[in-house]
Amino acid sequence: MLGIALLLGIRIIAGIGGATEEQTETLNNMVTFSLLFSLILTNIFSMITTRYTADQLYMNKKSKVMSSFWGSISIMLVLGCMAYGTFLFMSRIEFVYIILNLVLFAELIIVWTEMNYLTAIKDYKGVMYTFVIAMIVAWAFAFIFMKVGVEPVTALLLAICIAYGVMLFWYYLLLIRYFPSGNSSSMEFLEYFDKYPQLAFIGLFMALGIYGHLIIMWTGPVGKQVYGPFYGAPIYDIPALLAFISIFVTTINFVTSVEVNFYPTYRECFAMLNDGGSLMDIEQSQRELKSKLYKELTYTFTKQVFVTIVFIIAGTMFLPDLPLGMNEDMLGIYRVLCIGYAFYAIGNCSMLIQLYFSDNKGALVSTASFMIVSCVVTFMLRNSEPKYYGVGLLAGGIVFAFTALFLLWKYLKKLMYHVLSTQPLVIVEKNGIFTKISRRLQYLYEQKHPYVLHREESDDNEEE
Repeated sequence: MLGIALLLGIRIIAGIGGATEEQTETLNNMVTFSLLFSLILTNIFSMITTRYTADQLYMNKKSKVMSSFWGSISIMLVLGCMAYGTFLFMSRIEFVYIILNLVLFAELIIVWTEMNYLTAIKDYKGVMYTFVIAMIVAWAFAFIFMKVGVEPVTALLLAICIAYGVMLFWYYLLLIRYFPSGNSSSMEFLEYFDKYPQLAFIGLFMALGIYGHLIIMWTGPVGKQVYGPFYGAPIYDIPALLAFISIFVTTINFVTSVEVNFYPTYRECFAMLNDGGSLMDIEQSQRELKSKLYKELTYTFTKQVFVTIVFIIAGTMFLPDLPLGMNEDMLGIYRVLCIGYAFYAIGNCSMLIQLYFSDNKGALVSTASFMIVSCVVTFMLRNSEPKYYGVGLLAGGIVFAFTALFLLWKYLKKLMYHVLSTQPLVIVEKNGIFTKISRRLQYLYEQKHPYVLHREESDDNEEE
């Protein structure tokens, strides 16, 4: 919500400062491109680094967390800036636009990664307050730059870069307050690409599924070239943004209700297995776990249905009166996308529970079905009538929801079999290319910093 408020405030200041509609659209599309492509890239690493961080915290090795942070962002910055920078330089737009877009893209990569790590310490207030401060800073600089006569797109883009720079710096301060600086090899987390390759694809498929339909519509008849390589489809983008807000309730509810109420029974069930509970107690804890999970998911889905209905009714009544240019075609797209995002929210909750039980293959199938159906159907219908726009996401959301729910139900039906009987009798270490790279870099690091490494191991032993 704060991100939307930031962009709306910038848009208002642009109007007050005399920026033309074309300049405002250019700014919006530059920011949108940086947001989408940075999110797609960071999603490939987010699931991997999340799993790695969780494992290190479980083993009381906090000193390795920040090392993985630096390692992941260094790889993403190099690969991302090379790819996005090539795209910008080939577009032959003004040099100042290229630099500011590249700076914003790099900042967003770091900010998304920092926010991913901040969830480990549950410092949601810190995230929110920092965003508010950065938003105010952006508005202030945008106003000042416009007043002193800086070219509008440059002024506003520079203000947004300063805002995300404030966030980047402050989020880093929050992280180092909790996690030690880290003295281990920053590339050790790469081994998890070999251990859990499904997680990287899950993150990628989720990003392509949720954002792919937007990019595909830009290439259709409703898409238009705004400036240089930057395209948009206002008739589709505006309804998509408004409809996406309708799933915030489910996103928040999953963290504040489903996880909070489900986790104690989840922990108790596996404690019975780890600590030698009786067969009767284990079976009882299983029944309680499934009952609690199904109950919480049912509540969550019911709330989402209610919220979706409210958004559709309220949107139909009030959106035409707002200065958004909403016509009947856009209202129709909005209603379809509201339903599509509702199914997506249901599928996303179910997929996250699959990851709770380490059903990575099931989660991979769920997200792959979502991405494929959403993108393929959107591509097939992009040249059709406006009444069919959004059906791609709707179809993908429906398939995602039912696939994830079915696979989760199927997995839980044989929970003990999956937990106890599918484990390998002999541990086979996966020694793929990422592990080889990680081990080589770790060896070079140990040769260069033998004292630091020994001190780190002693610190970890003291914590244990």
